[in-house]
Amino acid sequence: MADHKTSSDYSAKNITVLEGLEPVRKRPGMYIGSTGPTGLHHMIWEVVDNSFDEAMAGHATTVTIHLKPDNWIAVEDNGRGIPVDIHPEQKISALELVLTKLHAGGKFGGEASGYKVSGGLHGVGVSVVNALSDDLRAEVHKDGQIWEQEYKKGIPQGKVKATGKTKKRGTIIHFHPDATIFETIEFNLDHIVDHLRQQAYLTAGIRVEIVDERTETPAPYGFYFEGGVASYVRHLNERKEIKQPNVFYAKKQSGDLEVEVSLQYTAEYYDSVYCYANNIVNPGGGTHLAGFRSALTRVLNAYARDKGYIKEKDTNLTGDDAREGLTAVISVKLPEPQFEGQTKDKLGNPEARAAVESVFGEAFQIFLEEHPRDAEEIIGKCLLSARARAAARAARDTVLRKGAFEGMTLPGKLADCSSKDTKSTELYIVEGDSAGGSAKQGRNREFQAILPLRGKILNVERARLDKLLANNEVKNLVIALGTNIGEAFDLASLRYGRIIIMTDADVDGAHICTLLLTLFYRHFPQLIANGNIFIAMPPLYRVQIGKQVRYAFTEEEREQHIKEMSAGKVDASKVKIKNDDGTAAEEDDGAANNGIKVNIQRYKGLGEMNPDQLWETTMDPATRMMKQVTVEDAAIADETFDMLMGADVAPRKKFIQTHAKDVSNLDV
Repeated sequence: MADHKTSSDYSAKNITVLEGLEPVRKRPGMYIGSTGPTGLHHMIWEVVDNSFDEAMAGHATTVTIHLKPDNWIAVEDNGRGIPVDIHPEQKISALELVLTKLHAGGKFGGEASGYKVSGGLHGVGVSVVNALSDDLRAEVHKDGQIWEQEYKKGIPQGKVKATGKTKKRGTIIHFHPDATIFETIEFNLDHIVDHLRQQAYLTAGIRVEIVDERTETPAPYGFYFEGGVASYVRHLNERKEIKQPNVFYAKKQSGDLEVEVSLQYTAEYYDSVYCYANNIVNPGGGTHLAGFRSALTRVLNAYARDKGYIKEKDTNLTGDDAREGLTAVISVKLPEPQFEGQTKDKLGNPEARAAVESVFGEAFQIFLEEHPRDAEEIIGKCLLSARARAAARAARDTVLRKGAFEGMTLPGKLADCSSKDTKSTELYIVEGDSAGGSAKQGRNREFQAILPLRGKILNVERARLDKLLANNEVKNLVIALGTNIGEAFDLASLRYGRIIIMTDADVDGAHICTLLLTLFYRHFPQLIANGNIFIAMPPLYRVQIGKQVRYAFTEEEREQHIKEMSAGKVDASKVKIKNDDGTAAEEDDGAANNGIKVNIQRYKGLGEMNPDQLWETTMDPATRMMKQVTVEDAAIADETFDMLMGADVAPRKKFIQTHAKDVSNLDV
């Protein structure tokens, strides 16, 4: 933790300027990742990061996020307050400098800048938020005065002014996202709560408050964790069967770098390891993850051999053996983080590897010696994993022969496409032979392949790889993909650029879709990260009036089509669908609809569609709707899959009861 400094020590001279703001509005995706909901919420994270920097430097204890009506956000902290005095070189207020120039902030120039460690975008964050907001107001409480300045689309509407006296200190940034930039400006409370809970775990001792003022009776959320990342690991493992009763935790300074690691083994068949640098999540891992993995395998092998768990003639545990069932959080704080990409996907500092390997390796070795019962459980889990992995390797070698990946022994049920260009090819995974038949007839054979699945595939959340490969449906899918699976996975061998899950719009279809998503998330995460997985969106209704035909995905859209197609002459809410078996239904009393006959077909399954209808609605690239599967927050996804597909029934039942009201058009 940095030494405390007075707010007068942090002034305009600490602010360094690198370039102007203009590129942000032209290419917002370069700075916040996207202009969808992910990018919208990234705006909050950027402002919050600055407040967390103050906390990490020892100057703030509380960060409060207010969700206000009309999509306004206010982020408040009790830190030193952004400097407001005149910058010696730029000749404008430091506050205006920070809010209008990229790379202007107190994060440069080492200790002289006011921060030893920072997690924000090196001064980019708040200026990017300003550029992408149609309205922003900065309010600084500093040295007994309140200072304010307002901006529109990044342009100051006046100078920084003193507007009153105060006994508080800190910064409040109020901003309203620009609706012309973002696809939506509606903020999601659950998403904000999940992200900021995670941040509170990573900064022990800071209080995070979230107040949703969009409701008449705001219900505040508050987080405060003294246990740091050890508390986070306990939270992640709440629903899992624990193999190691005592949570391992170590925190130590190594030169300028602070290392904090916690881990605990569970009975699961996969590992969940989360990496952070200066409180920023690194989904791609990086040097700190490499150091952790190296030390983990080395220490476990040394302990297992020393205690006789691994005999002299036996082979060592592999990294995969050592990580099965592991939940771990690795957090490093360092002065000059080097990231790959603007979104901080991967840490590149070589010194982080050495520091984590040394600090964690030494502490974990001591932990195993001091907790023999935990050590026995951990080694037992690893040895069991090694035996299962050997069985899986044998199963994979038997099932996935070299020829299979050269197209010689592809599954008989696969209707392959003629093109071999993965930039254009698509594999539709279809539920059942009936839908498979329609899809095969309706597809474009040049670039679309069809793989029908018989029934529901294995729930991979409760099965190791050897059991997985014994399942015919999974086996066929793995062969069709061409990538192999497990440690032999090779993304370069993927045979299709898009893998599209196409299931019926009912409960069974949703279950099959979830089983397939679980398979991809646990065993092919690279395909999700690479943007290869999609979910087809077949329509629920076909609406015909005269020669006009439209498709509807919801009841509301169906009624809107009827209204538009009949020029408002038909009351859509009174049109009845007489037959609910997927066949056409026609109003026989035309007079009731001003003489207009409305023909509505309700699709109960993909197999109910004619091949040409399936092509037109769900498979034609020019007209279809698809959702791309992404995982923005791996920890939340991990918890969700564990809850929906794991062994514990109670949380799954609660989830279904809670969210049942959000689901429409279910066929039970």
